[in-house]
Amino acid sequence: MAVESIRAATIDDVPAIVDLAAQKHEQYREYQPVFWRLAADATEKHTRFIKSVIHKNQAIVLVHTCGGAVDGFVIANVMNAPPVYDPGGKTCMIDDFMVAHPQEWSTVGVALVERAAAEAKARGATQTVVVCGHLDEPKRGALRAGGFSIASEWHVR
Repeated sequence: MAVESIRAATIDDVPAIVDLAAQKHEQYREYQPVFWRLAADATEKHTRFIKSVIHKNQAIVLVHTCGGAVDGFVIANVMNAPPVYDPGGKTCMIDDFMVAHPQEWSTVGVALVERAAAEAKARGATQTVVVCGHLDEPKRGALRAGGFSIASEWHVR
């Protein structure tokens, strides 16, 4: 049985993170081709972005590994809620959150979001907000199982 772990991401993990994100963006382009259309140089831009996020060490950037290979990641930012809302503390915002295989959302995905939320709570977060594609049923199911509910949806024309 392969050893699984969750740890802080390093620069060496960037290619795997960018690859997982590209796979998810390809899936999401099927849902909404205009919103998810990538720039011609998206891989290079995303690589630079992920490296800068890890280097700045302000966001919570975690990877899940199985047998030494990255098979999931989460990027969480702890921030103030918009001034018109008062959730009772800071918000843990998770926008980038992917796993390698849809069946892993209920295990790897849940473990990643729980670990990120725990680290965010230690930084003062009282709520966790996770972005999820509207037709990404495996991810949505894992979020529901983890006690999340829909707060908003974006509509594009």
